[in-house]
Amino acid sequence: MLDLKALRAGLDQLEEEKHIPREKILGAIEDALVAAYKKDYGKKGQIIRAKFDLDSGKTEFAQIKIVVNENSVRPTEEGDEEEKVSESEENKKGNFEEGEEKEILPRFNEEHHIWLEDAQKIKKDVEVGEELIFPLETKDDYGRIAAQTAKQVIIQRIREAEKETTLDEYKEKEGEILNGIVQKVDRGNVFVDLGRAVGIIMREDQIMGEFYRPGERIRAYLYQVEETPRGINLRLSRSHPQFIAKLFETEAPEISSGVVEIKAIAREAGARSKIAVFSHNASIDPVGSCVGQKGSRVSTIINELGGEKIDIIEWSDNEEIFIGNSLSPAKSVKIELDHENHEAKIEVAPDQFSLAVGKGGQNARLAAKLTSWKIDISTPEGLEIENEKKENEKNLLKEDIEDFANGGSVDDGSEEQTKE
Repeated sequence: MLDLKALRAGLDQLEEEKHIPREKILGAIEDALVAAYKKDYGKKGQIIRAKFDLDSGKTEFAQIKIVVNENSVRPTEEGDEEEKVSESEENKKGNFEEGEEKEILPRFNEEHHIWLEDAQKIKKDVEVGEELIFPLETKDDYGRIAAQTAKQVIIQRIREAEKETTLDEYKEKEGEILNGIVQKVDRGNVFVDLGRAVGIIMREDQIMGEFYRPGERIRAYLYQVEETPRGINLRLSRSHPQFIAKLFETEAPEISSGVVEIKAIAREAGARSKIAVFSHNASIDPVGSCVGQKGSRVSTIINELGGEKIDIIEWSDNEEIFIGNSLSPAKSVKIELDHENHEAKIEVAPDQFSLAVGKGGQNARLAAKLTSWKIDISTPEGLEIENEKKENEKNLLKEDIEDFANGGSVDDGSEEQTKE
C-alpha cells in the first residue's frame, strides 16, 4: 500500500533541496503511472491521462479522443502510409498548383480519434479538434517491466524539472558575482561548485598568475548561462572587466545606489586596470568614493585581484579632458584631437613620457581602450633638447665630483686660459 506520509515528505524534500515545484513532481508521478498503465493495459495509439490524488492516494485514468471529420483525417485503407505526395502525382490529380507540396492527412485511428457524427451523440455542441474524455478502469496491479518503466519516467521528469528550475535560477543571476568552492582543476579549466550547479572558469577567463586549489573559496563573475545537450553551462570569469565593476559596486555604496556611475573600464587582468567614474551629485567625489578612506575600498579589491593595479580617473564629457585624465598618473602638456580619424595626439613633458606610455606601452594601451581613441604620445622638441642638455650637465658634474673625490682637481677651464 502507498505510504502517503512518506510520499509527502519526499515531495517536501525535493521541493526544498532541488527547488522543484510540487506540481511538477506530481506531474512526473502521473506521467509515470500513465507509462505503466499503457505498458500492461494500453493499446497502440491511445492517449491516456492520469489524475493522482495526493490526499487519498487513488489514481483516475482516462482515455482522450480527438474529434475529427473528413477534412482533418482520412479513412484507414490497407497499405496507406503517411507521406508527402510528389508534385507530379498531385498535379495529375489537379489538387494544387505547380511548385507546391501537399501533406497527406493522418489516418483515422479509433483509439486516437472520434468522428464528429459520433461525438455529437455524446456532446451536441462539440467541435472538430476538441477532446473528449472517456474514463478507464483503474488498475493497481502492474508487472515488473511496467514498474521499471514508471521509475525511469519519474527519474527523467525530475531531472528535466531540476534542469529547468536551475536554468531559471541562474539566468536571474547572470551578470552577478557568485561565491563557490573550487571542485577541481582539469586541463587548465577550473570547476567551481556553486551549490546547485557547477560553473567553469576557462583558461582565458582566469587572472594571469593565479593558482587555484581544490577546496578553496572563490568569487567569480557569471557572464553566460546556456543550455546544452549535456546540461547547463555556467561560464564564470575573474578576468572580465565587469568583475571589477561588480566588486566596486559591492564595496562602494555610492556606486550600488547609482549616485556614482562607472562609465568605462579597460583591463589587462592580473596587471593593471583603469576605470572612469562619474558622479551625478556634485557634492560627492567619484574618485574618492571608489578609493575610500585611506584607500580601504580599493585596497580590498586589489587584494581580491591578487595585487592588480587599479587607476581610478574622473570621467568627463569633454573629450580632451577625459583623454588627458586617462593617461593618469602622467600629466599631458598639449592634446590635439583628429575627429576624422578618431586620433588624439598628446604631448607630455620628457620626464613624463615613460610614465605616460607605461611599461611595454601598457598605460597608453589601456588609455586607448578606456577612451576608444587612438593615442599618439610624444614630447615637445624644445623641451626634449633642454632636458637632454640638463642631463648632460648633470653627468659632467657627477664626473667632476668623482675625480675630486679620487684626489684630482675640478677642471673649470682656467689652465687652458693660462697657456693662451
